[in-house]
Amino acid sequence: MLQLHFKEALLPAGWSRDVRISIEAGRIGAIESGVSAEGRDEQHAIGLPGLPNLHSHAFQRGMAGLTEIRGTSSDSFWTWRDLMYRFVGKMTPDDIAAITAQAYVEMLESGFTRVGEFHYLHHDISGAPYGNIAELAESVVSSARDSGIGLTLLPVFYAHSGFGGRAPDSGQRRFINSVDQFGRLMEASRQAVAADERALLGVAPHSLRAVTPDELNEIASLAGNGPIHIHVSEQVKEVEDCLAWSGLRPVQWLLEHMPIDRRWCLIHATHMTDEEARSMAESGAIAGLCPITEANLGDGTFNAPAFFGAGGQFGVGSDSNVLIGAADELRQLEYSQRLALRARNVLATTSMASTGRVLFEGALAGGSQALGMSGGLAPGRPADIFSLDATQVALAGRSGDALLDSWVFGGKSLVDCVWTSGREVVTNGRHHQAEQVATRFCKRLEGLLAA
Repeated sequence: MLQLHFKEALLPAGWSRDVRISIEAGRIGAIESGVSAEGRDEQHAIGLPGLPNLHSHAFQRGMAGLTEIRGTSSDSFWTWRDLMYRFVGKMTPDDIAAITAQAYVEMLESGFTRVGEFHYLHHDISGAPYGNIAELAESVVSSARDSGIGLTLLPVFYAHSGFGGRAPDSGQRRFINSVDQFGRLMEASRQAVAADERALLGVAPHSLRAVTPDELNEIASLAGNGPIHIHVSEQVKEVEDCLAWSGLRPVQWLLEHMPIDRRWCLIHATHMTDEEARSMAESGAIAGLCPITEANLGDGTFNAPAFFGAGGQFGVGSDSNVLIGAADELRQLEYSQRLALRARNVLATTSMASTGRVLFEGALAGGSQALGMSGGLAPGRPADIFSLDATQVALAGRSGDALLDSWVFGGKSLVDCVWTSGREVVTNGRHHQAEQVATRFCKRLEGLLAA
């Protein structure tokens, strides 16, 4: 049994001092507060529950910084996507594995302890399925297991290039499946996930532009009791195209035609009317917000006042992985609202005045729901924990909520140690495999970019 002792720790009921957490078989067995450290305790200053990263395309970590060159016309999500397709078109399975491993190491070093991998890269460079249809899904599972990060694998169904069942483009050839073929991929992915006792399986119809209504119903049924994630209303053009196709906006269409409930996570949901935001909040679905990527791609600003005002829940994800950081995503979420509304501490409430605390607990609760697991420091839950380095100047003299406010808004590289299922994978801010993973990543990227 592992015993961790923290001078301060954030428990479900709030901050507590002198906390001992006993861990057995990867789960929290008991929590004691107000107790002195014992000889067998591993002692740390500040303990926090690990955060879920609910939306990742891990392979895109290799593209970070490569799309920041202006083209001959105005740049947008759609021009970025064309560059991404060209990048994807050259990647081998070894490239993908090396990039995924690097992304997961960086996530753990930042305080993310579980990732929802929105996995849509399925086939070989020509677009033909591998002999093992789940080869790349198995590679994701292996990278997660080796790094120590918890995984909710979300195989993506992608069949069309636009609303109304348009034929796919050549750049999408590595993503495309028929419904029957995807059913086989799901079964093989279920077997791959079974090899990692911590891993879970959900399903991800890519977007309303990539699936037809009949396909969406069939794919959603494959989730069983698992989570269902879908991109929606990320771009203004997407909203306009959906209106032209159906007469409804994307979120409105989903709410009217699908049984949207707590199993669903609507990724981005950036462009919603107040009515859509309130209706989505009432459905229980999670808003999967990816603030850094949404800013990088120029997507727009989430309608937070209407959604949160109606009791909506959210989580955060690193999406394109252009920059990986749990605190960075939370900070960008608040800053986007400050810029849009020209106000400060927008997401704090009268009942919880600390913006950092509101952001942290919201992302923990909503992200956990979206990834099909229970998060937080409580008996019976996975022992996914991270500590902050109290010796850092950004945390000097702080306690309680001020620690979260300073971590989110005033610090950098403050994560000290990380445990996933009770296994320490990060010490002194560095993942135990960081050097070897980075070496492999650099070698693969040099070859890929030279090709």
